[in-house]
Amino acid sequence: MSFSHLGLSQQTVQAIEEQGIFKPTTVQVDVIPSILEGKDIFTIAPTRSGKTYSYVLPLIDIITKNQKQNILIVTADAFQASNVSDSFAVFSKYHQQQSEEDESNVIIATPNLILELANEEKIDLSNINILVVDDINLIKKKHQLSNLEEILEKLPADKQNIVFTNRRSKETQSILDKILKAPTEIKIDKNKEDEVEAFETPQKKAEPVAENFLKKEILDSEALAFVEKYHTFGNKTPHFLLVKGELCKKED
Repeated sequence: MSFSHLGLSQQTVQAIEEQGIFKPTTVQVDVIPSILEGKDIFTIAPTRSGKTYSYVLPLIDIITKNQKQNILIVTADAFQASNVSDSFAVFSKYHQQQSEEDESNVIIATPNLILELANEEKIDLSNINILVVDDINLIKKKHQLSNLEEILEKLPADKQNIVFTNRRSKETQSILDKILKAPTEIKIDKNKEDEVEAFETPQKKAEPVAENFLKKEILDSEALAFVEKYHTFGNKTPHFLLVKGELCKKED
């Protein structure tokens, strides 16, 4: 099966194949169509099974087909947040630019950073219409479940919910019950663990972030250059840019 059979746009498929990826992994085959259909999804998939692309690719199409989408992607750590941000940049390169009136917002960050920004009223979570949690078991291991629960209280009830985990856990069940209502459940066999994504976006070694980094709002020149190189959403840098795990507002 090819990516074009999963309902993705020609522009997205072109960007995927340009990176030498022609066959979707098992999790991508199962998850991509369900996200495009607007379903709530709970996916149990091992690490390196292709789950990041399984939600980034359909979200790119949703953003470009629907105006003013507000998407919140919660990751366990800054390293994965950067991977997700880079993936959006690479695979959206052939999509048309949205006007400022119709522009969508994608917020990608860890629970503690999202909560801090929301409490400081730097981001508005009341109009989120798609929530992605990647991955709830890893968030538990980072001792961030309580922050995730606080974030959920700030989100609207009417939204699409997409949750990933590398394994089912009793400690996360109560919060899963709060997020998901009759979701489509997808479970990927551990034998699929070797289905590594063929293309990995350029990664920089994760670095410790100082407590006052956010206040300074220092933009990473390398990150800016990367986004501009791949012409994110039609040569338009997102309103918010994730930099070394921090969410900073891009200067005009």
